Amino acid sequence: MQEIQPLNTIIELIDCSIWQQDHLVMSNVNLKIDKGEFVYLVGVVGSGKTSIIKTINGQLPLKDGSGRVAGYDLRKLKRREIPYLRRKLGIVFQDFQLLTDRSVLDNLEFALRATGWNIKKDIDVRISEVLEKTGLGLKGYKFPHQLSGGEQQRVVIARSLLNDPDIILADEPTGNLDPDTSEGIIKLLIDISRNGRAVIVATHNYTLLKKFTARTIKCEAERLVEAKEEEEIELI
Repeated sequence: MQEIQPLNTIIELIDCSIWQQDHLVMSNVNLKIDKGEFVYLVGVVGSGKTSIIKTINGQLPLKDGSGRVAGYDLRKLKRREIPYLRRKLGIVFQDFQLLTDRSVLDNLEFALRATGWNIKKDIDVRISEVLEKTGLGLKGYKFPHQLSGGEQQRVVIARSLLNDPDIILADEPTGNLDPDTSEGIIKLLIDISRNGRAVIVATHNYTLLKKFTARTIKCEAERLVEAKEEEEIELI
């Protein structure tokens, strides 16, 4: 297993090409993200946002260039190491992917047991901690269908925090939510970054980008481009 060293730069891609099987999605990709950074990843549909996220989490192998994520060398990443890399990552999906036949508590317990937790007392303490952090302290007994869309997304964020990850990858986390609820989710993710985690939010929501300004990276013409603050960002 690769040795993991403490480092301030938690994600670094240098001169990378991003492939989906035999299709070249992006080339000359350079990206550096430090611990505690909150970063937007924007671009039109099919521009490569999801492919970048899949490369960071080891779902797409890195064939060209060099890349390190949470101390793991993506070019040397072995299949058996991918679960260990993913324990350093928290994933937030647009479509929630909650188990509908289980309560919030049972959803979170299932996720913990799937990643090796087996002492009930420790599980209960950790679940209580993440529910409090996400404003769901009294919602644990409810089932997903009893929650609003925003509350369900908060459960997903709570789930992503269970193993105290270094990085949160949020792929269109507000895509199914109304404007007010979306703002609450972005505020929560910004707060999470302030606790030292790197947070990447892939989004089409231009209103949120304008209201909660942060470093913004565009997928454009098969490249990653750093957006300047004064730039109008075209997302559609």
